[in-house]
Amino acid sequence: MKTSRVSFTAALAAGAVLALSGTAFAHVSVQPGEATKGGYATLNFKVPNERDNASTTQLEVNFPVDQPLTSVMPQELPGWTSTVEKTKLDKPLTVHGKQINEVVTKVTWTGGKIEPGKFQQFPVSVGKLPENADKMVFKAIQTYDNNEVVRWIEEPKEGAAEPQTPAPVLKLTAAKAADDHHDTAAKPAADGSKNPGEGNGDGGHDEAAKSGSDTTARTLGIVGIVVGLAGVAFGIASRRRAS
Repeated sequence: MKTSRVSFTAALAAGAVLALSGTAFAHVSVQPGEATKGGYATLNFKVPNERDNASTTQLEVNFPVDQPLTSVMPQELPGWTSTVEKTKLDKPLTVHGKQINEVVTKVTWTGGKIEPGKFQQFPVSVGKLPENADKMVFKAIQTYDNNEVVRWIEEPKEGAAEPQTPAPVLKLTAAKAADDHHDTAAKPAADGSKNPGEGNGDGGHDEAAKSGSDTTARTLGIVGIVVGLAGVAFGIASRRRAS
């Protein structure tokens, strides 16, 4: 009797763990989970099918209006059709010298199917990412062919438990410092003259190499002349002996 109760309790606990893990991990997410501030990136919205008796037939991803992106380009995905929706800005943005009057606020994929037990990634090229924010939240809506709609729109809070239907979050990180090789180049002296080695490629190293090459060439030339004269003398001596 005791053994049966223990087995039943263990099975119940295992089932609870599986249910909780499904809620915690099988949700719409964005990959990679982070990107560089002020840069461009290719994001993949990963959509798993959580149902055993229905297929996912539509995904809608909403882009934050308060963090407008001037470029959003979905990658062509076999079997799926992407629809891009834009909205006009109250205040135009200037990017690469051009004024942008509207930005993408939503991308919807339809026509395809994610069957039970499978997942699909939806790639999007985006930019320019915000420079003054630490994250972006993309609210996603997943629709099944049985008309069930799951709204992945809850924003996770730091230090709090993960929501039941969390929204995909992209972490933004500061750009890494670029190499400063060009800053180490020699600069003109105050009087306008060039620094030693400036103006000839590698500077002093080139001059030293050139000087060494000239010396080697002269040495080889002299050796060649000596060898040539020795050959001529040997030839004359051989002829005299033959006579």
